[in-house]
Amino acid sequence: MPSSDREYDAVVVGSGPNGLSAAITIAQAGKSVLVLEAEDTIGGGTRSAELTLPGFVHDVCSAVHPLALTSPFFRTLPLAKYGLAFIHPDVPLAHPLDDGTAVIAERSVELTAAGLGRDAEAYANLIGPLARDWSKLEPLLLGITRFPRHPLLAARFGLSAMRSASSLAKSKFRDERARALFAGMAAHSMLPLEDVPSAAFGLVLSITAHAVGWPIVRGGSQKIADALAGHLRALGGEIQTAQKVNNVDQLRAHSVALFDVSPRQLVEIAGSRFSTGFRQKLSKYRYGPGVCKVDWALDAPIPWTAKDCARAGTVHIGGTLDEIAASERAAWNGVHSSAPFVLLSQPTLFDPSRAPAGKHTAWAYCHVPNGSDVDMSATIETQIERFAPGLRARILARNVLLAKDLQNHNANLIGGDVGGGAVNLAQFFLRPTWRLYSTSAKGIYICSASTPPGGGVHGLCGHLAARRALRENF
Repeated sequence: MPSSDREYDAVVVGSGPNGLSAAITIAQAGKSVLVLEAEDTIGGGTRSAELTLPGFVHDVCSAVHPLALTSPFFRTLPLAKYGLAFIHPDVPLAHPLDDGTAVIAERSVELTAAGLGRDAEAYANLIGPLARDWSKLEPLLLGITRFPRHPLLAARFGLSAMRSASSLAKSKFRDERARALFAGMAAHSMLPLEDVPSAAFGLVLSITAHAVGWPIVRGGSQKIADALAGHLRALGGEIQTAQKVNNVDQLRAHSVALFDVSPRQLVEIAGSRFSTGFRQKLSKYRYGPGVCKVDWALDAPIPWTAKDCARAGTVHIGGTLDEIAASERAAWNGVHSSAPFVLLSQPTLFDPSRAPAGKHTAWAYCHVPNGSDVDMSATIETQIERFAPGLRARILARNVLLAKDLQNHNANLIGGDVGGGAVNLAQFFLRPTWRLYSTSAKGIYICSASTPPGGGVHGLCGHLAARRALRENF
């Protein structure tokens, strides 16, 4: 623990984007704040490292950042001053199909719709108005306001969002291209696509692809954490790494403590301070499927059959709606799919600084049962070769992170769950409990992705938790 005997207004445990955002919010209010990070480097889910070969920079977890770009909190911070720069791929997303073509999510709703055949009008009618009015929806969907300032728009979104992705796609679209595109978006929920509210994730990701884009960070996602840390230090905040907190009693004297940790960790660290009922509620918090992730160093770009895939920073690999739904259902039910839905990022097509000249990086993951120790790398590569034959011949080195290994790398990723907990209907609105950021103990708050608005690199869980802590204690 810190050697100083200084007393702090706030101590934040965890230096992911939410922990750093909580600390910045506290520091902006003129309060003293200390961030403690268990690992040797800051960043949580926004770390980058040379995982394969020297000179090849890989994003360890998060890699594509629509919510970082649109975050109402990040927009108020001078992060560019500290080296943060976003790069927009030519198009946000490609979704290859077995006929040798790919469905492309362009920045333009109209151009996207034009590639959807007889579903063009249906797509434009569903996504177009919501994308145009994203700035009005954003405060509600990202947790800044609890009550809609534009109730008719919110109702329009809600009527579609509070459905299963499968039912919405099949009711709105007649052909496989549009259905597959939406299924890939919704699969980011890590829910079975037959479950509510999987459609909400499909809608938000579709909307942001058009409204703000799906950018990557120049030099790697670590730059987000570095920029947040730079601003925090400029405000007088302190950060100490290699400081693992096992018990709340280890902390230096403070008025409030904010924990950028999962509910399971919070019970382990501070459970003695909580009421029995609150401890039980946290212990019942459900985690979703994990991921098996592969990073590659490549001697050339991925050889996609559909050349348009090379225009995209992100590629969804899984074929049809029914195939993707089967894959996601399997992981949720504890089964490893033989043909998993694969999410892939190919950043060096747009940011050559991440690899030696002429070389490339890529990463991909598929959803697996929580805590899985199964190496899915061969299965993932087979799925990719279905749409990019010759991939394996271009691999110089690979690094595989199993679901169980991800938790060892980042303690917040329980069983390899990168979303901070299942987003089933029971945990969609009230997470981790009805108290949201507060606990049953005065002065102790949770500010991780297990609180609203949930997973993603946006800092809002930390910012909103810190606002509550300030309001209730200072």
